[in-house]
Parts: sequence; structure tokens; C-alpha cells
Amino acid sequence: MKIERKQSVVLVPCPYQGHLTPMLQLGSILYSQGFSVIVAHTQYSAPNYSNHPEFVFHSMDDGFQGIDISFPSLENLCSMNENCKAHLRDYLVTMMEEEGNELACIVYDNVMFFADDVATQLKVPSIVLRTFSAAFIHSMITIFQKPEKYFPFEDSQLLDPLPDLHPLRYKDVPFSEAELEFHRAMYDIGSSVATIWNTMQDLESSMLLRLQEHYKVPFFPIGPFHKMAPLASSTSLLEEDNSCIEWLDRQTPNSVLYVSLGSLVRIDDKELIETAWGLANSEQPFLWVIRPGSVSGFQCAEALPDGYEEMVAERGRIVKWAPQKQVLAHPAIAGFFTHCGWNSTLESICEQVPMICRPILADQLVNARYLTQIYKVGFELEVMERTAIEKTIRKLMLGEEGKDVKKRVVDMKQNIVAAMQIDGTSHKNLKDLVDFISALPSRLPPPTPVVGAIMSSNHTSSKCIRES
Repeated sequence: MKIERKQSVVLVPCPYQGHLTPMLQLGSILYSQGFSVIVAHTQYSAPNYSNHPEFVFHSMDDGFQGIDISFPSLENLCSMNENCKAHLRDYLVTMMEEEGNELACIVYDNVMFFADDVATQLKVPSIVLRTFSAAFIHSMITIFQKPEKYFPFEDSQLLDPLPDLHPLRYKDVPFSEAELEFHRAMYDIGSSVATIWNTMQDLESSMLLRLQEHYKVPFFPIGPFHKMAPLASSTSLLEEDNSCIEWLDRQTPNSVLYVSLGSLVRIDDKELIETAWGLANSEQPFLWVIRPGSVSGFQCAEALPDGYEEMVAERGRIVKWAPQKQVLAHPAIAGFFTHCGWNSTLESICEQVPMICRPILADQLVNARYLTQIYKVGFELEVMERTAIEKTIRKLMLGEEGKDVKKRVVDMKQNIVAAMQIDGTSHKNLKDLVDFISALPSRLPPPTPVVGAIMSSNHTSSKCIRES
């Protein structure tokens, strides 16, 4: 349902690719429903404006000019929140004073929690965007409630099951004990009036129900965003090598393994070499993304064995970055060797591509366990050694178990397709979200400015506890 008059929604994305992409996709969804969309972004990893002419963009000074924050640390995330706060507030105050501007709400990535402080001070409703699976958030909340059940633990416990969190093990705990308070506060929604989820009600109904009982605000699971968004604009921060699509066009249908560990993960040269030999020895065609900076101490593919690219040239293609959604949709793709980030997970399931799971950090660990143990649409690599990699690839691509996994992922895709139909849950939840935002109370006049008030808010400062 289209709203009758333009209301503005301000989006505050986290600047890392896995967070920025779903926020921009959400922007496209909201724009298609009649809202004006303003994207208040950091200077670091600014989106390409030309890819989104329908949006208004505002750049916030994040204080990181000349500093490499390509891999997020707790300290950098805290600094980002502190540095951007006053800039967002000043921009919104100016915007709200302009004639004819009706600011409906602020939608912010939960990593950018400063936005809720700003919204509270300006008396503007805020909504949290969860870019993770509900299963991951549920695991975090469960650990926060009784951390003594999970910390500390010994190396000898790594394969033991986590209490109350089947199918997770201690090795799947997605953060360290030292980060506990930061994460606890980050998953507090503050004064936010609702939560938007890039997931599907039918896929994670039980987890969403438990979480809604915890948070006690309306939930709007309207995923998968990349399918719900009507505009197919690129959200990539890296240049995509589209020549790999031409290479895929020359391959046999359902024959190629796509290998990509995402936009953030870093591995060492030993893992790269073991992966290279596992791929070569599997004798299966592959398209492998080796992102610049993804191999510690090396530039792109220079850590590969001498002559490797020539040796596999007939059946292997290596690129720096790929148009992933287009790759996964290609008929030549038979499997996805993935880090199990949530965007990649949804994209793979939506194209009915089974997975080889190589999680490394954060939500990837939880996602991988659910994919392999609950949904059973992938195989987990427990050991990054060439023989294990080769066997797992062949099991997925050639074995009977691979056929079973493929059948289950096809069934999962059909459930997602159903959710996106006019009478499906994601479509209904989107209509409810539009009605919810449209009905939010008109903004009150901003309170009288108090010098330093925005910086003294204990909401953000409490979240940015530095560990000594």
C-alpha cells in the first residue's frame, strides 16, 4: 500500500559491506512504498551515490581520515559512534526546521547505536535494523542473560555443546568474554519502537517469537531484502569483475563451485595454500574470489603456489571480486564455499545453492551450525587442510549426500518464494511496517539545546566501555 504523502525516513548504516548492503536494500524497499529516503553515512566506505539516484545522501565526519579501519575493532566502533553523533544531530535539526519536511523515523543498524541517542534527544521515533539471523541474536541474548554458564571455558570444552543453545558448541560462541559488555549493550534496543529483520517469519518463527517476548516491541521480518527490493542497483564497495559471468557461460550447467569468504574475513597464507590444493585436487571447476587484503601479509593472489593459476586454467577462474548475486543465480553454479555471512547465506538459499561452510567470526559461526545441523543444506569444514577440503568438495558436488543437501535447499527456497508472494508473510509484514511508520506520532519540537547534552548521554558511553 502506497502512503498518500511523502514522509522521510533517515537510514543510518554501518559502513561495512555486510551491513551497508541490507540497509541500502531496505532503502529501496521503503522508497518503493512511497517514502523519501535519506542515507546518513560515514565518510569511510561511503556508498556510490550514482547507484542510488532515488536517495538523498548525507556524509557524517567519522574521524577516521587517513586511518585504516578495514577490519572493525571494538575501539573503532566506539569511536565511530562518538564521532558521528553530533554530526547526525545537527543535520537532523536543520532538516526538521525546513518547511515541508516530515521526518517519520530514523532506522539504524544496531552497530550504529548512537542514532538512538540522537533520536531520543530530538524526540524522533527510531527503529533498529537487524542485519543478522534471528538465531544469532537469540544466541547472544541467551548468553547475556547468564554469562557465567558460558564464560570462561577451556580449550578442552570447545566441542562440548553450549547449555540451552543447541546445536552450538563452545567453539561457536561468537564473541570473547572481554567483549561481553560491549555486545550486551549493542543488542539493547534503547528507546527504539520496533525492529526490522532481514529474515523470514516462516524460516525463523520460533526464534523471532522468543526474541519478541524479550524485546517487547513490534517485529517486522520482511526478508530476504535482496529479493524484496524492487531496484537492482549495485551496493558493492569493491569493483566487481563481470568477466567471470562470461567464463561461467562456457561451463557445464550445475558443475562449478563458487568460493568466496566475503568482504571482511582475513585468512593466513597457509589456509590459502591448503584451499588452493583442495580445490585443485578435487578436480571440480571453480570460481574463486581472493579479495585484495584478504590474505594477511599478501596482496591478493600472490600467496598462491607458483604456477597455480596456469595449472588450473582449464577449469578454475580466480578474480578479486565478483557480482555475487549474479554468480549464484547462474545455472553453472552447483555449490558455494562460503564464510556463512547472513547476506551470503540468504543469497545462496534463494538460488537453491548448497553450501560448504567455513565460518571464521561473529554470526558466521552460528549461521554455519544452523545450516549444517538444523537446516542441513551444507557441510561444515572443521579442518582447513587440503585433503579434508578436497573430500568435502567432492561430497557436495558428486556424492549422494550432496544430492540430499541440494534437495533440502530447493525446499527451503520454495518456502522463501512463498513468503514473498502477495499473501506471504514477508509481503504482509512489509504492509504492516508501512502502516506502522505512517502512523508514528508526529515529531515534537526539538528540546531546547543544552551544551554537551548529546555527548553526555549515557546510552552511547555505556556501550563504549573500553577494556583495559
